[in-house]
Amino acid sequence: MKVSYNWLKQYVDLQGVSPEELAEKLTRSGVEVEGIENRNKGVSQIFIGYVAEKAKHPDADKLNVCQVDVGQAERLQIVCGAKNVDAGQKVVVSVVGAQLPGGLKIKKAKLRGVESQGMICSAKELGMNDKLLPKDQQEGILVLPEEAEVGQDAISYLGLDDAVLELGLTPNRSDCLSMIGVAYEVAAILDREVKLPDLSLEEEGASIEDKVHVQIEAPEHCSKYAARLITGIKLGPSPFWMQSCLMAAGVRPINNIVDITNYVMLEQGQPLHAFDYDRVENGKIIVRLAHPNETIQTLDDIERKLDPDMLLITDVSKPVGIAGVMGGANSEVNVDTVSILLESAQFSGVSIRKTAKKLGLRSEASSRFEKEVNPDAVMDALNRAAQLMITLGGGKVAKGVAVETTKEWKEPTISLRLERVNGYLGTSLEVGQVQEIMRRLRFAAAESEQGLQVTVPLRRQDITREVDLIEEVARLHGYDQIPISLPEGGTTRGGLTDYQQWQRTIRNTLTSAGLFEVFTYAFSDEKVMYDFAPFEAEHKGIPLTMPMSEERSHLRVHLLPHLLETASYNQNRQNNDLSIFEMGRVFLTEEAELTKLPKEKLCLGGLLTGTWLPQQWTNKPQSVDFYDMKGILEMLFATIGAEQVVYRSAENLKGMHPGRTTEILVQNIPVGYAGQIHPELQNKYDIQEAYVFYIDLEKLFPLVKRTNDYTPLPKYPASSRDLSIVVDQAISAGDIEQTIVEAAGAILEDVHLFDVFTGEKIGAGKKSLAFSLLYRNPEATLTDQEVNEAQERVLQELTAKYQAELRM
Repeated sequence: MKVSYNWLKQYVDLQGVSPEELAEKLTRSGVEVEGIENRNKGVSQIFIGYVAEKAKHPDADKLNVCQVDVGQAERLQIVCGAKNVDAGQKVVVSVVGAQLPGGLKIKKAKLRGVESQGMICSAKELGMNDKLLPKDQQEGILVLPEEAEVGQDAISYLGLDDAVLELGLTPNRSDCLSMIGVAYEVAAILDREVKLPDLSLEEEGASIEDKVHVQIEAPEHCSKYAARLITGIKLGPSPFWMQSCLMAAGVRPINNIVDITNYVMLEQGQPLHAFDYDRVENGKIIVRLAHPNETIQTLDDIERKLDPDMLLITDVSKPVGIAGVMGGANSEVNVDTVSILLESAQFSGVSIRKTAKKLGLRSEASSRFEKEVNPDAVMDALNRAAQLMITLGGGKVAKGVAVETTKEWKEPTISLRLERVNGYLGTSLEVGQVQEIMRRLRFAAAESEQGLQVTVPLRRQDITREVDLIEEVARLHGYDQIPISLPEGGTTRGGLTDYQQWQRTIRNTLTSAGLFEVFTYAFSDEKVMYDFAPFEAEHKGIPLTMPMSEERSHLRVHLLPHLLETASYNQNRQNNDLSIFEMGRVFLTEEAELTKLPKEKLCLGGLLTGTWLPQQWTNKPQSVDFYDMKGILEMLFATIGAEQVVYRSAENLKGMHPGRTTEILVQNIPVGYAGQIHPELQNKYDIQEAYVFYIDLEKLFPLVKRTNDYTPLPKYPASSRDLSIVVDQAISAGDIEQTIVEAAGAILEDVHLFDVFTGEKIGAGKKSLAFSLLYRNPEATLTDQEVNEAQERVLQELTAKYQAELRM
């Protein structure tokens, strides 16, 4: 909102307050002033002149010699090259000694031998925005209306002695989208009176009763519609004082009727529209929703197709305007217009906002309607505009108003508790001080037991609750007057949850092992998202409504395809040695068409490829293999407290090498898998041999110990035994180890595999596994008998379960 300082002075006394001081006070009270524009761009000594004579320059076809009266004893001779200069015009003259924008100083000069004693100025030469002038004034010199007084200071007449404040309003302060609304705000800050314009109106025309009828068919979108009839209108330019006000607000003057509606909208905050009464069929106005496929040509000469939820202003046969947005070309005021049907209405902000957005047609009117205008301003603005049309358009106003109302608006009364005010603000205000602030705001406030009963005028529709009034108290009392205090009360110490700390431990462990954490898109390509087997049945793709690309069209169901894409990207750039991991969520559902939110599962994926140990003078380069990855996982499980971890051969996992993949079980529950990727996938992604692991962290978390147990140093000696057995090659060492743990009992402290042997001595399809077993009783010294009995139980269980043979 652009606020002219001079225009604002018509409604509130600003004596002793400069534009800069006013901007500071407004900003301190919560209405931000984003900038101040001085309309005078460096102009001095310019006057209104009268071109008494014009003659052709004797030596230049494009120049004219003018005799100009500027109210001095003698006329000035000025050579002017403007095409539109002519005798009898009122113009702006910069005399000798004047200064113009850009540091230009006017001096006596001779043009082709003829003396020139000044300059007749154009709007652009005066530093004015000529794009805001009427079209006929945008070229050549600035020609003033007859009302201009010869010899008058042109700076004052043109409004160049003004400053414009640019307000950065929040959406709730729609009351400040009008000069009067700003005046109320400034009056409250300065504690001065508001001078409202006189709205008295002389109705001289015939009764409106039989000439204009209003009917509202969409009451949920229009609560009030009022119209007046003004006859005998004479279209022409508006007076320059009005044009100056409009240009200060950034609005281009057009003609007296349109300018009046814009002027009143800026003054009162209530948009108006003027229809050519003779082009409104039967003088009947109907407010209704658009019919399917209905169209209207708006004032910008564009044919617009309307939706059935758009509010229209129509007569009995056709639309004449889009309510609150723009009028129709078929009822536009033109040079032949003699009678005006003037509209003022209260439209639903939601309806206007949706219509303006769908049509891509935001206007000054729609920007005010969509924030809800003051219901009290509907009639005030209508009468104010009618009054100005009498004065500036020579019209007569018909007796009465055609109006229909579907909702009555009532000023709300809100309880304001003094205890709550001081509690929120940390102040010690008394009832009288708060009541004084309400008086300055022009809010009626009566004392009650707990504080005040405040009646809020309808112009402040942003105030609906007690806290809104408390904010007003804070603004007017002064934010800088609110005492500073430290927070009081109990506080909660921040920290990570067990789950968050556990995740952090996983990250720290893997990065300490030499892996780099990567973050990939949560969106995936449908062509790769099913390359690996999921943990559960939910595996339906979830397409995005508006994907950024085909490669990012679905929510991911697996982490590993993205890690392979990362490996491919790096290897294409000669970065062949990779050890990476990602902890992220996958999105799973069983539904073909999503009707509920998908299941989000936190997973951990890792990838190793290339060289694990680089070449040095002491060793050759060592490529990554399965055991490098398994070692990392064992370290991870030990760090996070996972016990009873078993690695079991897995041959049918999608995307994995059938002979080089293991399933990971914790406490006999599958939590993930690890191994080499399938050669087909290796070719698909065009990468070298790679090993991956994938773990369901949500399954794993309940299975880990979240406290560290202290184990005292042993008091009693241990006894070790070796066990070498021959079994079928298909039997995994992990299964054998698990059986040993179960059969040996509580005195078994540790077991590990230390040798695997195959060959002709063992036999075809057979292998030899050698285990080292460590026995200890923490409470007493073990006897040979106890150890032998445990060892015998182990051998018997292995023989019965796997047909194992003891190797001698």
